[in-house]
Amino acid sequence: MKSSPTLRLLSSILLVFGLLPAEAKESLSLKQTEKTITLVRGETSVLTYHIAEVPPPEGIDKIYNRSGFIYPMHAPSGGIVTGIHPADHYHHIGLWHAWVNTKYDDKKGPDFWNLGRKTGRIRHAKVKETRDAGFTVVQEHLGYLDGIKAEPTVILNETLSVDAAFVDEANVIDYVMTQKNITKKPLVFPAYRYGGGLAYRAPHSWNKKNSDYLTSEGLDRTNGHATRARWVAMHGPAEDGQAIEIEKGKDATVAVLCHPKNHDAPQRIRTWDDGRIFFNYVPIQETGWSIQPGKSITLRYRIVILDGKANAKAIETRWKAYLK
Repeated sequence: MKSSPTLRLLSSILLVFGLLPAEAKESLSLKQTEKTITLVRGETSVLTYHIAEVPPPEGIDKIYNRSGFIYPMHAPSGGIVTGIHPADHYHHIGLWHAWVNTKYDDKKGPDFWNLGRKTGRIRHAKVKETRDAGFTVVQEHLGYLDGIKAEPTVILNETLSVDAAFVDEANVIDYVMTQKNITKKPLVFPAYRYGGGLAYRAPHSWNKKNSDYLTSEGLDRTNGHATRARWVAMHGPAEDGQAIEIEKGKDATVAVLCHPKNHDAPQRIRTWDDGRIFFNYVPIQETGWSIQPGKSITLRYRIVILDGKANAKAIETRWKAYLK
């Protein structure tokens, strides 16, 4: 559904001031079932969050069953811009987050990211609130402290808020997580190359020839890994979804913006140089961190999805709006 010239002008003005009010959301609505929450613009999906566990491909260990993540995400024209359960990493699930390297009770702690290690996981717990174009859910970060067959321990209780808008021809998604340590022991995050912040896996068809990264510092897949970036944009061909206004395979851009108030901002990033597109903001890549008993941390990110290949100037404009 195309926006009117008046609405596009209004959205542009609002973007300059960093606002995502109802007027800019162009009929975004929320559809909830027992298994999913989907945000929709007109007849075109924006994203789907999974309340219920989603199984991995047939024949793969059920340890990779997972709830509490977003897949798919869509470009404004409807094409899919996320991948799920790739054979190289079955635990990659579109848009998600989890800690990897932890210490708990003075010993190696749960890995909430790598499900195959069978020491931890994240699960959806409940829907706390729904809005016209957003929702707040509660997630639990579980540790298998006594082995995979024993009852897991809830170490972190998390509130995740997701809000979307259609602003200046882009799907704009705000993603805010607040994690509280509800145990009596610190959860420590030693410095590590990935984990913690927002993670993204692109469609499996993206490769060296048809995709790339672009960071706020002008870096790409050859030199971006482990650098700091205010934002990172990734482009490649959108996959079949609800693409009704663009040709199949036309480029789309997914840009992830790191809020300046985040811990260690602008955070260092995890990228790959072999052609596949995986991305992660890593708040502990250089220096460790922790969540003490009864204490909370908050991390904020914004995802901007556009049709076509966006340039640095366009993403920088979005970044400046995010600051306000």
